[in-house]
Amino acid sequence: GSSSRVNQKFQADTSAEKVNVSIGAYRTDEGKPMVLSCVNKAEALLLEQSDLNKEYLPQRGDATYVQLCQKMLFGEKSKLLASGVVATAQTLSGTGALRLGAEFMKKFAKGKTVYISNPTWGTHNSIMTQAGVPFSHYRYWNAAGRDLDLAGMLEDIEAAPEGSVIMLHAAAHNPTGVDPTTEQWGEIMAVCKAKKHVCWFDSAYQGFATGDLDIDATAMRAFADEGLPLFVSQSFAKNFGLYGERVGTFSITCDTPEAVKAVMSQLDIIIRNLYSNPPKHGANIVKTVLSDPALYQEWRDELKAMSLRIQDMRTALYDELTSLGTPGSWTHITSQIGMFSFTGLSPEQCTQMVEKHHVYMLNNGRVSMAGVTSKNVKYIAKAIDDVVRNF
Repeated sequence: GSSSRVNQKFQADTSAEKVNVSIGAYRTDEGKPMVLSCVNKAEALLLEQSDLNKEYLPQRGDATYVQLCQKMLFGEKSKLLASGVVATAQTLSGTGALRLGAEFMKKFAKGKTVYISNPTWGTHNSIMTQAGVPFSHYRYWNAAGRDLDLAGMLEDIEAAPEGSVIMLHAAAHNPTGVDPTTEQWGEIMAVCKAKKHVCWFDSAYQGFATGDLDIDATAMRAFADEGLPLFVSQSFAKNFGLYGERVGTFSITCDTPEAVKAVMSQLDIIIRNLYSNPPKHGANIVKTVLSDPALYQEWRDELKAMSLRIQDMRTALYDELTSLGTPGSWTHITSQIGMFSFTGLSPEQCTQMVEKHHVYMLNNGRVSMAGVTSKNVKYIAKAIDDVVRNF
């Protein structure tokens, strides 16, 4: 059920009806990949810069880019940034940031376990396995109510040994699309603080979840302001549409600016021996947009438009299922946020979606809402209706 395998099967399918809702990448209503207008403009500006070259970046990446990323994550008014206590390195997008953090843990937090939500993005678990970092799970999804199992989550985080690492999705939980409310985040934070856990925020969807950069960073910033020790992985794949450019960062909050220096030199060593230094082009695009007020505003408008299209498709799919009278409650499709909907379809129903209806999805029930369009939503709804009634 990994998305790359499902994608290969989709490519090989000759059916005219086929639909791909397995991949975690935005699509237009025509079902096409999209390059943001602000990205095109930034690239045009970069072409005109005669002083740009192809020299290596430092291991830790482009310093200006890193500062802009820190402000986007922690906020303009962040006390941590003002005190200079955040260590941040440029990374190969979010996956690279996760692997860098895992390698750092392997060296400096030997024997500590990372607690990851059940379910989660599949690669979270395999990155830890590949890096040799022990991991376990905490409860997250309540299948009966198709919502958050807060009691189970708090119990498991409470039961984890003091000073464990708790992996949290900053916004738009993948695959469930269910995020804690502000009140629930407060309860999660209280337990993490009492247990002296390190909280590792994976921020893959800032601005993409609600269309607002600040709202999507609220939880992480609350933990930061409360002084909890943090790791943060940041990706620009989804919110800038820079999937293949591999643009991200990894941050660790420290106690002192001296500690930041020590952490950065250790990250440099790890990076040196993984891939030497990060690529420039994507970081230059992000740097250009984040430091140009007009492009920055245009980017925020485009983010809003992407998240609105996905919200529209949630409503459309819900309306179609309602008009078909599909058995069960489907309100979770509109209440979930971000790129994915966790439909609650069984593995057998998911298999039938693929085999019988050529609707390619993961067998855990995850549907990429970005693959839903005004042209295929009726077909997808009919397929769901059929498998719910007959399998």
